Amino acid sequence: MTRQNTKRKPSLRTPEQAKQWLKDNGISIAQFARDNDLDRSAVVDLLRGKLTGNFGNAHKAAVALGLKLSPDSATKSHVRP
Repeated sequence: MTRQNTKRKPSLRTPEQAKQWLKDNGISIAQFARDNDLDRSAVVDLLRGKLTGNFGNAHKAAVALGLKLSPDSATKSHVRP
């Protein structure tokens, strides 16, 4: 009997989904940036598709918005001891 891989990657948001999530929760981009200690312009540029979020503040913002996985997500164990 073969065991299937049951690990699931967390679902990532698209920029449109992230914008809708902010709207649905009544959070402005400026407030989200303040709450997460982010540069507001990086958040705006990610949501507009001008940045990909690969480095620096843009990457931190992409992770906070759910557009990218956190850097340590590949090293976290999903198996309980």
